Amino acid sequence: MINKIIMRRFFVFVLLLVSIVVSSFAGVAYKDGKQIKISKEKIRDKIKGGWAGKVIGCTYGFPTEFRYCGTMLQDYIPIRWEKDDISRCFKKTPHAFDDVYMNLTFLEVFTRLGLEAPVDSFALSFANAKYGLCHANQAARYNILKGIMPPMSGYWKNNPHADDIDYQIEADYAGLMTPGMINSCAIVSDSIGHIMNYGDGWYGGVYVGAMYSLAFVYDDVEYIVKEALKVIPLQSKFYKCMDAVIKCYEKDPNDWKQAWYVVERNFSTDLGCPDGVFKPYNIDATVNSAYVIIGLLYGNGDYGKTIDISTRCGQDSDCNPSTSAGILGTIIGYDKIPEYWKGDIESVSDINFIFTSTSLNKACDITYDLALKMIERGGGSIGEKDAVVIYQVPKPVGFEECFEGIRPTSIVSINKTISQIEQPICFEGTGAIFRGRISGKDHDYVAEVECYIDGKLVEKALLPDLYTTRRPELFWFFDLKPGKHTATFKWLNPQNGMSVNFTELVIYDSLGVK
Repeated sequence: MINKIIMRRFFVFVLLLVSIVVSSFAGVAYKDGKQIKISKEKIRDKIKGGWAGKVIGCTYGFPTEFRYCGTMLQDYIPIRWEKDDISRCFKKTPHAFDDVYMNLTFLEVFTRLGLEAPVDSFALSFANAKYGLCHANQAARYNILKGIMPPMSGYWKNNPHADDIDYQIEADYAGLMTPGMINSCAIVSDSIGHIMNYGDGWYGGVYVGAMYSLAFVYDDVEYIVKEALKVIPLQSKFYKCMDAVIKCYEKDPNDWKQAWYVVERNFSTDLGCPDGVFKPYNIDATVNSAYVIIGLLYGNGDYGKTIDISTRCGQDSDCNPSTSAGILGTIIGYDKIPEYWKGDIESVSDINFIFTSTSLNKACDITYDLALKMIERGGGSIGEKDAVVIYQVPKPVGFEECFEGIRPTSIVSINKTISQIEQPICFEGTGAIFRGRISGKDHDYVAEVECYIDGKLVEKALLPDLYTTRRPELFWFFDLKPGKHTATFKWLNPQNGMSVNFTELVIYDSLGVK
């Protein structure tokens, strides 16, 4: 009899506990327009946690960046972390913080021109910055300097790298300045993110910004990862990949490598980036965003584990832990980042990042001021000690797709200078990317080259030798008629000591063509 009474009380206790957990979770899922009070001190702490996380993740993963393509870093491979690694990175490899100083370009424009700054101001600041760029960023820079402004600078037919990771690694600012206002974050990303990306490449930044935004009002990592995904259209490859990772985690929250295999098996096909097509190298936002949330989910709130997993997924293995560390740093706040991982970050917190006039502490101050302004713009209010945020339920952004209806079919080695190409280059398909570069000792030289397809002039390109203003690829076309084509080239201003080098031809054809 006593045992039955004890058992009844036990079951009542369990049911009560379950009801409390369920009701508390239901209470966490805020409704649209919900007023959420957050202390200003907490907002500042979370912002610093986000920016510090970026620095920590970059530092940790930088030695492994793109050294493990199409494979993971096995458990037995050590990754260095010493107390002075951050200051050492600042001094010896400051370009490792490209994830940070790209963000700071946008913050500095907001500082000068305010929240109403036109997108062209961001584009021109970005294009004329002194730092070197790659992939979608560099293609966009070239476009902007030639008068092709956003959003066309990031559109895939003008930018073969449009699906790449670029905006994903520089969208942190958008979420950090929009606490709990996930749709406002997406609006910011709509203009700035389309400077350099489109489609899945743009979604990478939208999703990252959304997770940062939610990190101010939720502290459950799994919930943030899932809820933020609601801003991405369901029919996109990007959504399907993130959803696949989430399902793997729900099935087995202890085996991150299984999620990695699912991503590799189903989503690692690179359609656009000429550096990655038919190669293990993959800088697509889809795959690398998956590595971000693999770290967040399977890290289960453990700071070191989160960073380590995102790094061990490989590919862009400094950017990905930088993002996961930044998001988790925002969730827990700077004060709760373990001292082990902070290392000597305070010793460099007032040193300007290379190519900028902004330090870590200054970035935090700028972002904090922008966040308060965005809260007021979103209908909230700012008090002496607290801010009231008007919460926004996530809404999906518009659907976009790069390389719609076409796929790469083959890659042909050329490896000749333009002077050595004596016969027309023949290919069959609806698209082509001619890879190559200008080389020589005169870095101010700009080659003028005409491209003829089937005997007709289709483009006269200006091709700088200078690294910061170069065109990432020599020529590309995606709207050719199906069938066989010939390509010929004419160098209009040859100069001694300079050469126009053609390395590869990537051929595209209509979807379904074998």
